Parts: sequence; C-alpha cells; structure tokens
Amino acid sequence: MTGTYELFKREFFRLSGLDLDSYNEKQMKRRIEAFMIRSGYSDYTAFSKGMKQDTDLFHSFISYLTINVSLFFRNPDQWKVFENKIIPILKKKRDKVHIWSAACARGEEPYSLSMCMANNFMTSKYDILATDFDSVILERAKTGEYKEDEVKSIPKEYMEKYVVERDGMYYMRGSITGRITFKKHDLLSKTYPTGFDFIACRNVTIYFTDKAKDAIYKKLSASLNPGGILFIGSTEQIKHPEIYGFKRLESFFYQKMEDKS
Repeated sequence: MTGTYELFKREFFRLSGLDLDSYNEKQMKRRIEAFMIRSGYSDYTAFSKGMKQDTDLFHSFISYLTINVSLFFRNPDQWKVFENKIIPILKKKRDKVHIWSAACARGEEPYSLSMCMANNFMTSKYDILATDFDSVILERAKTGEYKEDEVKSIPKEYMEKYVVERDGMYYMRGSITGRITFKKHDLLSKTYPTGFDFIACRNVTIYFTDKAKDAIYKKLSASLNPGGILFIGSTEQIKHPEIYGFKRLESFFYQKMEDKS
C-alpha cells in the first residue's frame, strides 16, 4: 500500500471525527486495506481523496469500520443471566430504570433489552438510550424493521408478543420501540451521558488499544449510578474491575460499588 497510514489517519479524523489512533493498529490496517482493495483502491492517499468526493463510499466505509454486526439476544446464555439474575436487582429500584445500549449498531441489542424489560416491568418503568457513532445505521435501527433471517434468534414467546410481520418483513411493536431513544455518540468522545442503572457495551472494546479501553471503562463507570451494572461482550473481560470501581457480579456483568464515604 502506498501513501502513509499515519497521514491517512489524520485526514480521516478531519473528515469523520473518528480517531483511529485509539484502535488496535494491526487489526485496523488489515480491515481498512481489505475494504480498499474491495473498493478498487491500492493507495491510502487516493482512498482518502475518494471518500471526500463520494459520500456513498464514505458512509459505506464508516459502516464497515464501526463493526455494525449484531444479533438479537446474542450469546443466549448471557441473556438468561440478565433475565434471571440482573432484572431482579433492577426491580429493587423504586424509580424508573435508566438503560444505555452503547454502540448499538442496527438496534438488535436495545430491542432485545426492551423486550426483556417489557416482559418484567410496566413499560412506563424503564427507558433505553441507544447510541452509535454511525448516523446512517442509527436511522435504520430507528425503523425497527428486520428481515426474516434477522429475527430468527428472538425467542418464540417474544416474537409473539413484541414482533409483527407485514409483507415478509418483521417490525418491533410500538410498546418496544416507544421506550427507546436513538442518538449519535462516539465512545471515544470526552463526554458521556450519565445517570444509568444498566449499561450494555458489548463486543466493542476488543477493537481498541489498552489506553482507549482504560478511558472507556472509566467513563462508563462514571455514567453508572452507584449499584449500576455494566454488561460486556463474551470476547471481553475486565481484568482488574476494582480499578474502575466495579466488582464482578456474574460472568460479563460488573456492578459499580456503592460509595461508602
């Protein structure tokens, strides 16, 4: 590949606001170069220029780069833990339960959360903020519209209660969509929303450098209320959760410790 990766990172940051310095370089270069070759580019400089001139290329690259891959109820055993062990903890909260689904991609995760919550709470007792860096994919997520093969992992009970089929497409019912607000947010940004009782941030930090992971976990901890719970992906772990004010609650679930002062 001609043209330097360092220069490309600077140009891409000016173009997109996405800081590639925070991503694992070897992994990221491999992904970028695969996309470039597939798109007919062999030069970082030409590719950067191409994205400036072609908005479709730019948005396709953003969607590819931000790993917009998800499933309803991804890793089912973990969702059983959520329903059987985490929801009873959330039920102890007298006020509304505030949830954040970070890096939500096409929306499968926040809709899965909303189904679980609606099955155990009155819908007025919870709300969900769903965020992602990719504004194009967020617009798709807002529709709550999925193909048949995309909803196969939804449990039958939930399909019957919360999903409706029309003309071969499947739609989340209003009782589920009405509890979710979609907004753009970059996990690498300095500011995070706060006041949450539960945060799902899954299968995302594996793409970041150790420095970026450390900053993300610190900010996620600050976003949680005391006693709040963080749900991470099956490919991730927090080796020293106490550094971030967490204690391990279950595999892939960490609880923010209460302030004893």
